[in-house]
Amino acid sequence: MAHRKRIQRPPKGSFFLLGPRGTGKTIWTKQVFPDAVRIDLLDPETYRAFAAAPERLIERVQAIGPTVPVVIDEIQKLPSLLEVVHHLINNGATNAFVLTGSSARKLRRGAVNLLGGRAVQRSMFPYLAIELGDAFNLDEQLSTGMVPVVVESPDRAEAMKAYNALYIREEVVAEGLTRNAEAFARFLESIAFSHGNVLNISNIARDCQVKRKTVEGYIEILEDLMLAYRVQVFATQAKRLLSVHPKFYFFDVSVFRANLSSGPLTHHVVAEGAALEGLVAQHLRAWCEYAGDGRKVYYWRTRAQLEVDFIVYGPSTFKAIEVKNSKRIRPEDLNGLRAFAKDYPECTCTLLYRGDEELVRDSIRIVPVDTWLRSLGNELGELV
Repeated sequence: MAHRKRIQRPPKGSFFLLGPRGTGKTIWTKQVFPDAVRIDLLDPETYRAFAAAPERLIERVQAIGPTVPVVIDEIQKLPSLLEVVHHLINNGATNAFVLTGSSARKLRRGAVNLLGGRAVQRSMFPYLAIELGDAFNLDEQLSTGMVPVVVESPDRAEAMKAYNALYIREEVVAEGLTRNAEAFARFLESIAFSHGNVLNISNIARDCQVKRKTVEGYIEILEDLMLAYRVQVFATQAKRLLSVHPKFYFFDVSVFRANLSSGPLTHHVVAEGAALEGLVAQHLRAWCEYAGDGRKVYYWRTRAQLEVDFIVYGPSTFKAIEVKNSKRIRPEDLNGLRAFAKDYPECTCTLLYRGDEELVRDSIRIVPVDTWLRSLGNELGELV
């Protein structure tokens, strides 16, 4: 995989770096911590050695200098090692421990305390457009996504299919997270139609012919593996009756594409719109995390069906963003933003579209989505 510079910056001291497989956690730690001692728990021999005697980590740390970082890849495979790391920190070890993982579920169920608050948590996301630079191509990324392991493959379409099969379907079943592989496969195809839409669990359960609780459990699995997330309704100082259900997104457009069934019942225009909205969503989510100031992504929808795709709200940020997969803007395309601006005149309103011109209408900035994606994150500083 290519060594591209990322926006992610290491915090001081020890930290967790969590993210789905293939998002570049290992490569990033090699770039940022080139002299670190590395323990790769995906290596069978290494895993067996530390599973048999987790206290071996104490001996390894004692044999190196007090300033040498220690990187442990895929820590969720052996949560008992966290107890040893906690012991080392409590007993004066000054080494920075960098703990990567792709399953928050296993860490929680491993009865570990995530180092008792001694280590902060960071997340690794798919590439941002700014990280790809000139290699970013909107049409290509809408087709095959931004996951580094896919982007850097010579055959992205095949890599996308393999990623979906290996890291999602097979891993979920292999790790015993679900016993019914066929039902989970049906669930993935069904929930793909919810990508970028308000989540209706009852409808998905009916499509999959499983119980509602089963679908809720499947969604939790995706979230614990950081393969999907929900966006909540923005309801701060609400002046109207609002929707109460969250919207659903896969963490990358490639997962949406790989699970979306193709056929006469799959509306091409709707699918393209969902892909574009999802691409914007994953950029906003990563941007908020990397900014580190507590800003979060929401959406806004009233009972009268006025909607704004994304609201970004934080200590010094208040943005309303609408996404349209079209080259022309109709007057009604601005209705949601106008209504939101009326309720919240403090916000900055932007409409993203597939056209080429930057415009302003009714104090709403209209920006080509390609331009906007390429600029998002510029204010966060140099890539590392």
